[in-house]
Amino acid sequence: MVPNSGMEAAVAAVSDERIRSSPKLGLTTAEAAARLAEYGPNLVVTRRRRRLLLEFLSRFGNPLIVVLLVASGISALTGDVISFIIISIVVFLSVTLDFIQEYLADQAAESLKASVAVRASVIRDGIPRELPVSELVPGDMILLSAGDLIPADGRVEEASDFFVNQALLTGEPYPVEKLPGEAQDPDDADDAPARTASFVCMGTSVVSGSARVEIQQTGVRTMLGEIAGTLNVKPPSTAFEQGTKAFGLMIMRVAAVMVLAVLVINIAYHRQLLESFLFAVALAVGLTPSLLPMIVSVCLARGALRMAAKKVIVKRLAAIDDLGSMEVLCTDKTGTLTEARIKLVEHIDAFGRDSDRVLLLAYLNSFFETGIRSPLDEAILQHEGHPRVEPWRKVAEVPFDFERRRVSVLLDDGRSRLLIVKGAFEDILRLSSQCEAGGPDTLQPVDAEMRKRLRANFDALSREGLRVLGIAWRSVLPDHDHAVVGDETELVFAGFAVFLDPPKASAAKAVADLQGCGVTLKVVTGDNELVTQHVCGQLGLKVEGVLTGADIERLDDHALQGQVERTTLFCRVNPVQKNRIILALKARGRAVGFLGDGINDAPPLHSADVGLSVDSAVDVAKDAADLILLQPDLGVLYDGVLEGRRTLGNAMKYIMMAMSTNFGPMVSMVGASLIVPFLPLLPEQVLLNNLLYDFSVLPIPMDNVDADYLARPRKWDMAFVRNFMMAMAPALTGFDFLTFLILLRVLHAHEVLFHTGWFVEQTVAQQLAIFVIRTRGNPLRSMPNPWLITTVLAVAALAVVLPLLPIGPYLGFMPPPPMFSVVLLVMMIAFLFVLQGLKRAFYSFFATSAS
Repeated sequence: MVPNSGMEAAVAAVSDERIRSSPKLGLTTAEAAARLAEYGPNLVVTRRRRRLLLEFLSRFGNPLIVVLLVASGISALTGDVISFIIISIVVFLSVTLDFIQEYLADQAAESLKASVAVRASVIRDGIPRELPVSELVPGDMILLSAGDLIPADGRVEEASDFFVNQALLTGEPYPVEKLPGEAQDPDDADDAPARTASFVCMGTSVVSGSARVEIQQTGVRTMLGEIAGTLNVKPPSTAFEQGTKAFGLMIMRVAAVMVLAVLVINIAYHRQLLESFLFAVALAVGLTPSLLPMIVSVCLARGALRMAAKKVIVKRLAAIDDLGSMEVLCTDKTGTLTEARIKLVEHIDAFGRDSDRVLLLAYLNSFFETGIRSPLDEAILQHEGHPRVEPWRKVAEVPFDFERRRVSVLLDDGRSRLLIVKGAFEDILRLSSQCEAGGPDTLQPVDAEMRKRLRANFDALSREGLRVLGIAWRSVLPDHDHAVVGDETELVFAGFAVFLDPPKASAAKAVADLQGCGVTLKVVTGDNELVTQHVCGQLGLKVEGVLTGADIERLDDHALQGQVERTTLFCRVNPVQKNRIILALKARGRAVGFLGDGINDAPPLHSADVGLSVDSAVDVAKDAADLILLQPDLGVLYDGVLEGRRTLGNAMKYIMMAMSTNFGPMVSMVGASLIVPFLPLLPEQVLLNNLLYDFSVLPIPMDNVDADYLARPRKWDMAFVRNFMMAMAPALTGFDFLTFLILLRVLHAHEVLFHTGWFVEQTVAQQLAIFVIRTRGNPLRSMPNPWLITTVLAVAALAVVLPLLPIGPYLGFMPPPPMFSVVLLVMMIAFLFVLQGLKRAFYSFFATSAS
């Protein structure tokens, strides 16, 4: 039930004279701009953006950052001004780095999303223009036709066979005709303006016909906006978002334990309390994956830009992860597997003879139909030698819907009145009681033998890969001035319209590529199984099982779940059945993608893990989709799948690196606190190490990904990531303790030299570990991105020379003895070999989950 406040507001708007505009000229540009400022954008949910300064300052709300800044401020009050300055600068640089990268990623993503935003035809300054729906205002005059989403609440001014699907608001299963006229009073309306014959509502869709509508309400003031306001619930997190959150919480728990341990140890050793507290907090900052949100955002935005270059536009960034993990792709046949350049190749009667009358009836039906013209309609209208239509005029129409699978038009030529029906052969045959034997005046009954003969003709054509429509008619009385579904009975079967839709030249390779990278392809189509099997055979797609719409209707949800895995073709299915197929696959635990472009594809597009549509699709499908293909080509989609896996792979690299290279040194910190009589590192040195590491991994979103990682779908595996951390961290911890031994026993290091030596060793080891961890194979055979090479080597070099620079003493460093450089070189070579060996052993042991 729609809230009363929404009903009253919507209907009251109808009589508001302030928004009226000229039905022909619409609003002027100046008027529209003024109203946009007054009413705001036409969005149901408006994303409130804070000013950049406030957005930047909000980054300092992180509890760890707040504690760190407060503690450093206290240290300044106690006289340690240098530590205060250094810590403040490091924290400021880290937060700024995070903010800039995430802001740029967000801007790129919004720009791509806007490029495929739903647009509406609106009259401005007397000229029809295509504008984003967000720019529509009350008083605008919009032009609607079949396949359009209605972008706002409004009153119908002009209409021609205008049928609207408004199940979203009213639950009505069938399209409702809308007519011009004044809106009813709220007390006279059934239960909402949506049920008023002259009122249309945002979010509903046009099934057939055309109309001119004056907008009454936009955005949150619409009926849909009122409902959305009461149901403003955040959508559930994706698997990747849940995984990153779980990872962050796990690290936070580990950090809390380690920080508490360090704090207790330092207090027990009677070390300076404030400095120990600063060290513990800095340790928490170093262990916490502070760059994880930024790295994920940049990886996704970078992936979206690269996918845009491959002609795939991302509307929902998290869908990139879903695309990379997609295991099953359900797709229509026409336009993806076939050229969608359909040609009418035959028009034959019931006996297989060429028939101009069949062409005439098919042409009249397609010419006068006002619903969405399918490629089959276009093929009929473009056929050479098409007949004249001048004697005929349209009286009424029963628009196409996906339950009936046919369209009827009622025509009059001044001498007779005919209901001409065109649609799926099975349905036309079922409704036919007679057929033409030699023209409209020679009829014979459609008995069992004739039905068998007609079905044999249909099957023979279908096995050749030809698409077939049935054409039929019925004579009605001259005063019969309406058309309803009930009129589609006792038809006269005229013949077949036969079409050729050849497979795409690129489809066979795309099918092989998708299957080769672990994506199972399933065809979900309204076409019959014989045609579909023929096309699949030409493309090399192995058919393991076939289910028709009738078969699916007889299965309950559990039975369907048992069938979907071993079924390749789902034929002659309606929208409800398409949606059931998607839900059944998801219930089996499969990550499912759905590619569709029609009105009937909106439900499965919503239900799929990743909804895919094409730029030429109807508004309803584009609005429901997560990604838009600028070309209806599986080859483009294959590129998108690889890009999705590449994006996920680079995000995972950061997670693996952060867990391994941060966890190991943090364990060393705890151990060192027990060994040395001073803090193992100064707080500012811990933060500086963290900042340098964050800078070095910034190019991760641009990094190359190994081919074996792209070879199959990938999903978040928290246990695998945790095990990897536990396997890799000991290498860093072990070499940290070796460094302690050399510094204390060989070099007899005092506090400053110990800080210097360990900082250099730890930073260089973390940087070099990036080259090993970023690939599952031999790091010498997997070339990193040049920018990543540059930043990693630059940070490693900076760590070595920093103690030698004039700023070194201010950071608590001193020049180490020459012997330390030799020891460091030998240790780093040994460290890389050990780390590579541990990695190989890990992937061998966990071969099942790692492969």
